[in-house]
Amino acid sequence: MRRRAVLKAALSAPVLPMPALAQTPAWVADRPISLVVPFLAGGSADIAARVLAERMGPRLGPGARIIVENRAGAGGAVGGEWVRQRPADGFTLLLGTASSHGTNPAALPSQTPYDPVADFTPIAVVGGGPLVVVVPGGSPWRDMRAMVEAVRAKPGEYSWATSGVGGIGHLTGEFLKISVGGLQAEHVPYRGGSAVMEALAKGEVAYSLEVLASTAPHLRDGYSRGLAVTSKARHPMFPDIPTLDETVAPGFEVTTWNVLLAPRGLPAPILAALNAAANGALAEAPVRERMAGAGVDPSRPTTPAETRDFLVSELTKFRSIVQQAGLRLAG
Repeated sequence: MRRRAVLKAALSAPVLPMPALAQTPAWVADRPISLVVPFLAGGSADIAARVLAERMGPRLGPGARIIVENRAGAGGAVGGEWVRQRPADGFTLLLGTASSHGTNPAALPSQTPYDPVADFTPIAVVGGGPLVVVVPGGSPWRDMRAMVEAVRAKPGEYSWATSGVGGIGHLTGEFLKISVGGLQAEHVPYRGGSAVMEALAKGEVAYSLEVLASTAPHLRDGYSRGLAVTSKARHPMFPDIPTLDETVAPGFEVTTWNVLLAPRGLPAPILAALNAAANGALAEAPVRERMAGAGVDPSRPTTPAETRDFLVSELTKFRSIVQQAGLRLAG
């Protein structure tokens, strides 16, 4: 209940006044700030980072600017570890994701060289969004019940794809199997969302779970069909796609997310200034519109304490999924 309350507050609530914590920041950035995105350019996290950086920078002082830097690899661990080792001076930030700071630490702890909570200073929740259960455009399955019945009827015959072992799609798919029961299908990891969508289009796999932002173009052009989204409410981008909660898995809720982080030990004045700048940028209508257009639901203002609580609750949830699914992943 705590996780759901924090998530709902962060991603669904209307824009509220800025937290009192950060009304008059005392710290002013006197040189460029690096915002590290631990994935390749072009994805939803990268887009969110660039939109945020453009409007957040000017709030940190005259001429201040934030430069987005992509450091991809190991499900976000490469970028996360690079930021962890930087000085806690406010000039190196990280856009943590559900993979880099949630699913991968939960599923592949030996491949995550940092503690996703203790090794970072939480600043603010940036936004998030659902995943979608996707099938090829030519699939005979028109809804989730048809898919579940077909997979149950032929155990082990079907395969499903995600962007990688231990990622948000993988753990969400495992949670789906737990939630509906009787789904015995082979997980096939690919190197990125574009490879997954290509495999779907070719009919190499029966279904996939991918971030809605990544699948949107394929859903619009008909190469793929969305059967359900993983959030508790339907998404305004595709209101005709039902939720898993209302179809085959009551209570189901998993979303991807982005949070703004700094290395551990960030001084309070710098934290206050960065929190104010992030919340201020996220409150701007153009920023919210551009993020929403990329499939990222922008957050309402959050405090550093709320951001930390959110990280802890999400990590706990993903560790529970790993345990329930009995996953024993290599690495």
